[in-house]
Amino acid sequence: MRRLALLVMSAVCLHAGLAAQAKADHMHAHHVEQLGSVQFANSCRAEAQEDFLRGLAFLHSFGYEESRRSFVAAAAADPRCAIAQWGIAMTYYHPIWAPPTPDELAAGADAAAMATAIPAGTERERAYIDAIGVFYRDAGKRDHKSRALAYERSMARVAARFPGDNEAAIFHALAILGNSPITDKTFAGQKRAAAILNGLLPLEPEHPGITHYLIHAYDYPQLAELALDGARAYAKIAPDSPHALHMPSHIFTRLGMWDESIASNLESARVARELVGRHHPGAESFDALHALDYLEYAYLQTAQDEKARAVAAEIARVDKLDEPNFAAGYALAAVPARWALERRDWAAAKALTVTPRSFPWAKVPYAEAITHFARAVGAARLKDAATARSALARLAKIKADLAQGPAGPYDWVSQIEIERLAAVGWLAHAEGADQEALRNLRAAADLEDARDKHPVTPGSVLPAREQLADLLAELGRAKEALAEYEATLEVTPRRFRSLAGAAAAARTAGDAPKAEQYAGELLQLASHGDGLRPELAAAKSRMAAK
Repeated sequence: MRRLALLVMSAVCLHAGLAAQAKADHMHAHHVEQLGSVQFANSCRAEAQEDFLRGLAFLHSFGYEESRRSFVAAAAADPRCAIAQWGIAMTYYHPIWAPPTPDELAAGADAAAMATAIPAGTERERAYIDAIGVFYRDAGKRDHKSRALAYERSMARVAARFPGDNEAAIFHALAILGNSPITDKTFAGQKRAAAILNGLLPLEPEHPGITHYLIHAYDYPQLAELALDGARAYAKIAPDSPHALHMPSHIFTRLGMWDESIASNLESARVARELVGRHHPGAESFDALHALDYLEYAYLQTAQDEKARAVAAEIARVDKLDEPNFAAGYALAAVPARWALERRDWAAAKALTVTPRSFPWAKVPYAEAITHFARAVGAARLKDAATARSALARLAKIKADLAQGPAGPYDWVSQIEIERLAAVGWLAHAEGADQEALRNLRAAADLEDARDKHPVTPGSVLPAREQLADLLAELGRAKEALAEYEATLEVTPRRFRSLAGAAAAARTAGDAPKAEQYAGELLQLASHGDGLRPELAAAKSRMAAK
């Protein structure tokens, strides 16, 4: 069985296009890549093996473009290598991310058809090819969800048919994760996938996919502690993968480990830019943008506002991207919204626009919705009802359009409804209808509690329950506000705004021990901060007076 060692020689493919079976010029780079260790016995010629296994390693770390480049090179080295075409088809299907775009779906279907047309060297290879073929079959007639479930069932059969094949079991676990509903608070699917992966981990401790998918399986507040060791291991397993460097921050974020998250995402962005510079000079990497969103979130929690400002400014300069995909769009919208809303800069939030214009926002309307949510909240907080209503109308239109479209692996319609309800609540408060405001913000909080975030984001742009707590505090209902801040901290530990709110609410409610506790935690959290937030001055005053 051929093996991609922990240290593999890179094969950088230089080719004119990604057409199936096209010959790709390629050359060996004079450096060593660290992508982890993968094994996949196959019948392709020896000349195709290095590229095939490199493609597989990048596939397991969601480096889809780089993976595709290597699979294309493997197909060029051996035109009869059907499993290389399988690899190309797999790069267009990303179970945990977003459904393939129409162009990706067409390209993936072409590769799957090519793989089927080439006689497979082994029955096992044919089983893999048939499984991905199930996902692409009748793509114009069946929705994404039903095809994803069909693929999961197909991979279950492959894993059962070849019980000693670890790759089949790993891809089956990934398919389970992609289909596990975020509304299931028992996490039955996630735990089933984790059981498969944990069984394989002792056999292949350096496999990038096993540790990667375990992080996704445990990327929930109730389970995150289980992935901490894996999070620290993954970046060491595949340090030349931007996504492998970033993924640990999912767990660090869940646990409020902001310094670790910052280090993780700085390194991920650096490696992403190095990688994209080889093939897209002058463009920003979507992997880097994804890392920057997590970085912005962590900087804001630790009150490192000047660094957060620099990230927001960097985002504002982006115009050209390597892949204008959903992760890029989310970061482009979320970072400026976070920068304004987390610091309660309502004027900046109200002034936000959907930028850059060069980005295909129509393909990711749920990302665009973030901007309109921020504008609506900012305008409502400034009592600008006309602007708030205009932004809310746009939110409602995006939600209605998405509801009419095909269902994907994530319920973005409900996410936009959370944003809409919260913004409606703030507008009602601005107009003096406080009972209506409370009703809407509580509905937003309850809806958010019933589900979980998409992996693309470190967290809500503004947690709905934290917003409810803010409103209760403004209405002088300090004890109720304190309870809501504490509930938010259970899900998002060491979050600046909730700690600051809890400290202030406890002080107003006359709970001196809790006020002191939360003020102390806030000061510790912001020990590397700029010291500019008014909440920090209040916390220092409280601690000095004890």
